[in-house]
Amino acid sequence: MKTRIITFLILIFTVIILSAQEYQPDWKSLDKRPAPEWFLNAKFGIFIHWGVYSVPAWRKVTTKRYASYAEWYYARVMFDKENGGEEFHKKNYGKNFEYRDFAPLFKAELFEPDYWAELFTRSGAKYVILTSKHHDGFCLWPTKSPYKNGYNSLDTGPKRDLVGDLTRAVKAKGLRMGLYYSIIEWETNWTHRTDTGYFIPKRLVDKYGIPKDKYISEHMLPQLKELVMNYQPAVIFTDAGEWDKTAAEWKALDFLAWLYNRAPNTDEVVVNDRFGTDMPGKHGDYFSSEYKDAEGVVGTFHPWEESRGVGGSYGFNRDENIDDYNTSEQLVHELIDIVSRGGNLLLNVGPSADGCIPVIMQQRLVDIGDWLKVNGEAIYGSRPWAGTAKNLGRDKSLFFTRKKNNLYVLNTTWPQAAFKIAGIKAEKVTSVSLLGYTGEVKWKPLKDGILIEPPPLDPATNPCQYAWVFKIKAGEPGLLVIPAEAGNQEKGSK
Repeated sequence: MKTRIITFLILIFTVIILSAQEYQPDWKSLDKRPAPEWFLNAKFGIFIHWGVYSVPAWRKVTTKRYASYAEWYYARVMFDKENGGEEFHKKNYGKNFEYRDFAPLFKAELFEPDYWAELFTRSGAKYVILTSKHHDGFCLWPTKSPYKNGYNSLDTGPKRDLVGDLTRAVKAKGLRMGLYYSIIEWETNWTHRTDTGYFIPKRLVDKYGIPKDKYISEHMLPQLKELVMNYQPAVIFTDAGEWDKTAAEWKALDFLAWLYNRAPNTDEVVVNDRFGTDMPGKHGDYFSSEYKDAEGVVGTFHPWEESRGVGGSYGFNRDENIDDYNTSEQLVHELIDIVSRGGNLLLNVGPSADGCIPVIMQQRLVDIGDWLKVNGEAIYGSRPWAGTAKNLGRDKSLFFTRKKNNLYVLNTTWPQAAFKIAGIKAEKVTSVSLLGYTGEVKWKPLKDGILIEPPPLDPATNPCQYAWVFKIKAGEPGLLVIPAEAGNQEKGSK
């Protein structure tokens, strides 16, 4: 009898504990979920914008933010009279050629997922995010949604499950695989962002749109759950949900509670903050920045991620030339800046319609990977350093990260003379070294820091290009850094 009572009590306590761990569909509960450590430590990921828009792959390049996005061909190019888009479309495809007519031409005949995965591994990235469905509504997997019959990658074009093929290849390399999903579709959803209330001509909405009373419950939410159950993405990058409806109106709270409680990989998955108008910079496992459009929101207090293309577009844009692409040096410097402020860099590549990643983009990825082979210790698993503020103003080329009892000083230009690092308890420093360099690095203690003397380098001893990292090691964890000033937070997760 005593054994039965004990067993019964154990069961009761187990139920109570499990109930306490259940996330409820409200922000008070959902916001308590900590971001998984893998995401905080990854620091560098690859974004892939690939779809029907990769066939025309054109938008007139301008210097304005967002204005060169070729993936917006349907909504911002083919009907644009002012920037040459309508003229381009009619000249090359004819005035009666609809956007959906591009779908059979999106063949991906040269797509080799194993090669892509190998390239991403060489880049040093730790995760990959593919556009499973962009705003045009075309699906890169054989969705069960009846509204996408004939308008998905298995029914037309490639005639294959692109999401599944790449997911298998990426995971086989030990990388995390994530999926982008557009909450809205141009052919269905209303918007306040245009004068007409629609992204495309109303006749196309009437022709192809999903009934508005069925869009969320019978299409969007089932698709999201389908992706989770079939592919178990480590990241769900939602987009455009923040334009017109709150998270509650999109039923995002219900979905997130289901995801955090019931997903096969619930301990792994992270979701960004673009599922509703009330989310950006307030709710979500991490905050999203796009071409630095959230600089006043992101910081070291909450996980965040900056996404950008190698050039000014996410989708492949044939109007971009060499001067429109960032150099490898610029991209390495951006990675350093973002990581030093507690963020991740999600760098986008835009493959062509046949499934080839432009060689210039491949070269950028390989260059970043070569730099990370030498200096990744200062990037992966690192956190911002509270002492950074003490060193701002003297040298704009200095950035800092920390990990355990190590401080990393990242120099985006090679120092021509000895330089000071303030905010360090010099008596606790045991050594200073240059990552990738086997020679000695001389240093000496100062009253409020240390002075580092850069070693003489030549082409044979130079460990890398673009940026150099000095590692300052202390004898004990937690004793290297002078305590942060009030208001300077360094939280690794929410």
